[in-house]
Parts: sequence; C-alpha cells; structure tokens
Amino acid sequence: MPFHVTVLYAGLNGLLVLVLAGAVMRQRARTGVLFDAGGQEELGRAQRVLGNWAEYVPLALILMGLLEAQRTSLYVLHALGIALVVGRVLHAWGLSRTSGRSFGRAAGIALTWVVMGVASVLAILTGLALI
Repeated sequence: MPFHVTVLYAGLNGLLVLVLAGAVMRQRARTGVLFDAGGQEELGRAQRVLGNWAEYVPLALILMGLLEAQRTSLYVLHALGIALVVGRVLHAWGLSRTSGRSFGRAAGIALTWVVMGVASVLAILTGLALI
C-alpha cells in the first residue's frame, strides 16, 4: 500500500531539516566553532532548533505512516501533517529569533504536541481495534 500522505509530509520535513541544518552550518562558518556551540548563543539556538526537530518529527511521521497503513481518514492524516509542518516552522522561526519566550516557539510546540497526542491516541485505539 502506498503512503501518499505520509510521503508528502516526510518530503516537506526533509526540506525543512535541510534548511535547519544549513542554519547551523552558516553559524559554524560565521563563528568558526566546529564542535558544540562554543558559547555562541546564535549557534546554540540553531542547534536546538535542529535538535528539537529531530526529537519530534521522526516519531510523528512513523505514527502517521502507521495510521495511514490502517486506512485512517485522509482528512485526519492531512490535518496532522499540516499541523506538524506549520508547528515545526513556527517553532524554528520563534527559537531562531530569541532564546526567550515567543509566539512562534509556543505555538510551534503546542501544534507539535497536539499532533503527537492525537496520533498516539489514534494509534492506541487502532491497535486495540477500538476504531
């Protein structure tokens, strides 16, 4: 069974991670720091943006793929995928601008947690054959 919806959002997130990794590389080139953040706040933020992406997106995409394999509604899958991409973009934008509180950071993590929560509950209910 093809995973058209999950593949779409995996591809979009693949492009996003390249942008985020590029930001880390630009900061490394600018600061000359080749390992860790070397006390450079902007480099540290860029690393956290990339790290935060890596902490959430792979599992979210796995959950989406498993739900798609179980024939979960395409509307639900697209809602999860859109929320995931928007959440990760907002988070990256917010954290890359400031290490403090920001709308982007808060909205981004909230959207990501909603995706993770909804996808996890749907996966549990599907696994228990309750939906």
